[in-house]
Amino acid sequence: MSTLAAERVVPEREPKRLFEITDRMVAALRRGGADLSQLGVPAPTEADDLELWEDVSVPQARARALAWFNSMKAADHDDYLKWRFCDLDDNQRPQALSGWLDSVVEAKRKKARPNVMHFILSGNIGSGKTTAVAALGNEASDRGLLVRFVQHSTYLTWRRPDGGPDDMSRYQVRKRHVEDPDVLILDELCGEMDGVQTEFVRRETTDLVGSRLASGRPTVFSTNLRRDGIKAVLGERLLSRIEDRAYLAKVVGPDRRTPRKPLEW
Repeated sequence: MSTLAAERVVPEREPKRLFEITDRMVAALRRGGADLSQLGVPAPTEADDLELWEDVSVPQARARALAWFNSMKAADHDDYLKWRFCDLDDNQRPQALSGWLDSVVEAKRKKARPNVMHFILSGNIGSGKTTAVAALGNEASDRGLLVRFVQHSTYLTWRRPDGGPDDMSRYQVRKRHVEDPDVLILDELCGEMDGVQTEFVRRETTDLVGSRLASGRPTVFSTNLRRDGIKAVLGERLLSRIEDRAYLAKVVGPDRRTPRKPLEW
């Protein structure tokens, strides 16, 4: 063989002896979970940096946890990832949140529809609602559910033409929040929309809530508006769908954001 011809030989494609097991073949078999001992291949040493899973449950669990983390990061709520039910006070209704989550996990295990589809957390501004629903999301993610967090106004912005983050299409935004999550946390329902009555808001919210309800996927709502305020934005028909098979928990107490010492302006 000439020198020029030899340089053109690709080592990985060189002819092999019949039944010879190459390194590439061993790597492929390992990724597929094959029992290499049946082929006479010794077990890898502890120094080998290999990640082998018995099934797809491990990467799927990581993907679910990452979905929750990314949704909180997109909302600039990274600091809320530390909260759990044990960190909440009684005013933030940790027992009600925990009981509802138990029912959702049990329904998921049985592949059934939860008896209570919606959890509504209402309270004044600064009462600790977002902290409470973030704790719920953290607990739900820890228990293996695919959870996403988004503010109502943000979702509506993302659903407008060219409004999606990271060049996401309107279809991708909808799928991420309507079809994918086991639990969707819709924060600040009708926030900054007092008195707003547009066809777009009602159409998109009806699609979001109605589609999740029809597919048996529960949704958590937080809001600082009273019923009449939400009705003014969404209308009586959609509000009745949200209230149907819902649990309402009210967060009471003073504004946690108010400084202990009044500021002198």
